[in-house]
Amino acid sequence: MRVLDEDGNQLGVLPTNEALRQAHERGLDLVEVAPTSTPPVAKYLNYGQYKYELQKKEKDARKRQKTADLKELRCTPKIGDADLQTKIRQAQKFLGAGDRVKFSVKFRGREMTHPEIGQGILRRVIEGVAEVGQLERPSLLEGRFLSIQLIPLGRPRARDEAGGNPAETPEPVTEATKGE
Repeated sequence: MRVLDEDGNQLGVLPTNEALRQAHERGLDLVEVAPTSTPPVAKYLNYGQYKYELQKKEKDARKRQKTADLKELRCTPKIGDADLQTKIRQAQKFLGAGDRVKFSVKFRGREMTHPEIGQGILRRVIEGVAEVGQLERPSLLEGRFLSIQLIPLGRPRARDEAGGNPAETPEPVTEATKGE
């Protein structure tokens, strides 16, 4: 077995018994690092400390990892200008924190006959958050909800199937673009 010391220096190829004896003399453990190579490679180290360091690195990596949550904001087609500005500010705050935002317009009763009002509200939202976010998914009518999804700027965009340029953002479907 090829043996490495604590600093990574090669000590040569030693019989397993000799390597274990030397590890015991040094007060360290003999840990096999590359069992598939010929001959297998082992290293002298304190295994308890090694496991502790690995756990510490994993914990630190988990701590630094940021999960992007999906925040949802809802309104109705009858929302006032000041209320809509408040919702836009909330969306800007969420996007600034790195979260994705789903903005929905809920239609009730006969409001379903005028989806263009909801499209106008969503257009105003897109314009209002243009500094901190961009459209990820265009407007989509799901039951009684017309919604869009926004992602923060500066975040890497999903690549298209060919792996080339980022996928283009489709425009929302409006009454004006349906006939084209």
